[in-house]
Amino acid sequence: MNQTANHASNGHFRIRLGMILMLVGFVIFLIGAVPDLFGLDRSPVIGFVQITVFLIGLALICLGGYICMNGLWNNHPKTILADIGLRVVSTGFVIAVISGMADVFGFGTQLSPEIPYYGPWQAMGVLVGEIIIVLGFIFQIPFRLQREESDNSIENKENSEASPVDMVFE
Repeated sequence: MNQTANHASNGHFRIRLGMILMLVGFVIFLIGAVPDLFGLDRSPVIGFVQITVFLIGLALICLGGYICMNGLWNNHPKTILADIGLRVVSTGFVIAVISGMADVFGFGTQLSPEIPYYGPWQAMGVLVGEIIIVLGFIFQIPFRLQREESDNSIENKENSEASPVDMVFE
């Protein structure tokens, strides 16, 4: 196996690993956010355990997305925008954690930290954090690599000596 095929298989492995991790994170996120789907709802309010579980799921989604995006770059140098995208994802996750755990940290709408209250402001903060995470993942997409690969394939077709019959059937 040559070096190029080894790099390609390494990228495919990281993409698969990232996707599996994101899927596991999504299931954990759903268990925390909507436990009714799994028959696990024991309380009419969203409590500390539910908030913690969906934030752990969100963390796994972010980690899996990072691994998957690195697999897409596959040992090519990243752009500055892709590096910034990683930091944007991390910032969005921090915003979601701080918003979700605001009552536990002591600056939420509920004064008593024994009974955390997941209110509309906290939900909005988590949603904003998730939107920032998505924006960070969009920054990490290797658009330039796709454009370079298509340019290289066009050059290779122009430089290759093919018969007119081959050109017709391409």
